[in-house]
Amino acid sequence: MTATIEAQTPPRTYPTQAHRPRRNRANVWLTLLLVLASVFTIVPFVAVLVLAVSPESAPTIPRQLPDDVTLDNLTAVLSASSFLRWTLNSVLYSVVSVVIILLTAAMAGYAFARKRFPGSTALMWSFLATLMVPIQATLIPMFVLVSRLDGVNTFWGLIVPTLANSQAVFLMRQFIRELPDELFDAAKIDGAGEWTVFWRLVLPLTKPVLATLGIFVFLWHWNDFLWPLVIAQTDEMRTLTVGLSTLNAESVARARIMASAAISVVPCLIIFGVLQRYLVNSVATTGLKG
Repeated sequence: MTATIEAQTPPRTYPTQAHRPRRNRANVWLTLLLVLASVFTIVPFVAVLVLAVSPESAPTIPRQLPDDVTLDNLTAVLSASSFLRWTLNSVLYSVVSVVIILLTAAMAGYAFARKRFPGSTALMWSFLATLMVPIQATLIPMFVLVSRLDGVNTFWGLIVPTLANSQAVFLMRQFIRELPDELFDAAKIDGAGEWTVFWRLVLPLTKPVLATLGIFVFLWHWNDFLWPLVIAQTDEMRTLTVGLSTLNAESVARARIMASAAISVVPCLIIFGVLQRYLVNSVATTGLKG
């Protein structure tokens, strides 16, 4: 019997010496490709930093580091009341949106993944169908609705229309579906209610995907331009992206604009640095169940 099983088991194959050079060449080309992509990504940001520490008379496209490096542009930007106000508006817009979207997406994803109710599949596909509708198609109706509710130049008018995120709901649904069924069965046997299961079981287990969604949602709101441009019509309600775009029309020195742009990237780098380990865990555990 043992001999029969061994005869039916296919022999293991190992990479030969002839295959290793080919694999090594593929790794080298892949590394070179990634290095080139990184260079093309980093060069514009380096140019922004060089212009930010250059005097106002520096050329538009820097060819080398300036001889007289100065921090006057950064100091002037940080001391400007308008820049600080725009930054505060962007922080409120982004942080409040992230918290609400993650909470509602987690709740909806849990309902779609673990609850059975009539029309759940059709409703989920209806949510996904909204991804095919561009924001430009709904911009005017949404602005008319918000303006009739006196939401122009208000924080709720800026935040509330952007909270419906079907992509976040779909990602939460897919992640929660991959969680082991035994965990939910054990919670039910212990007498845990729906809110207990959600707060003490689902949310702790979904930290990686919540962190990943938090990064994407924060970046989307931080860099959002079209809706804040339409709904925020006063200088006090402008976000950072809209405020920086108005500096070009006000004859502000290019070096100070670049300094403002460089400072605006710092919160994004901080958020990514803090949540990076959760992002890696989310990618590493994708597709694993049990």
